[in-house]
Amino acid sequence: MADKHLLIVFHSQSGTTTRMAEAVIRGANNSDIEGVEVRVRSALEANAEDLLWADAFILGTPENFGYMSGAMKYFLDRVYYACEGKLNGLPYALFVRAGNDGTGALSSMRRILSGLAVKEVQEAILVAGEFDESRLADCEELGLTLAAGLEAGIF
Repeated sequence: MADKHLLIVFHSQSGTTTRMAEAVIRGANNSDIEGVEVRVRSALEANAEDLLWADAFILGTPENFGYMSGAMKYFLDRVYYACEGKLNGLPYALFVRAGNDGTGALSSMRRILSGLAVKEVQEAILVAGEFDESRLADCEELGLTLAAGLEAGIF
């Protein structure tokens, strides 16, 4: 039975963010990890209950107009006040698929998450410009590292 809970929330429009999410999920569900339950939700269906369930979380979004996707913003809007003051340094990581440079999407998510007093524990995966297939391995490693860190009690 899983002792720890990892929540993965993402949104995708074109499908490349979905491919990144699938790699993150594959890493988090690695057969070497036994003590972590992984819950995956779309940004439109995830809620505060999901976030309060989690011992760590990973958010993924495309960059839209230099910002996170509207669906990811909607998720953060819905959970913010219900989770404010209740997450106590919860570890998290981010991944972004960007047509431009992606910094706007990352900074906007980090700005909101700082108000929830959560802690970014891994470097964000940012795939900007032309989609680079080799970066899917980085996404898989992101999921694996966060799940393994949870299982080992590092996070």
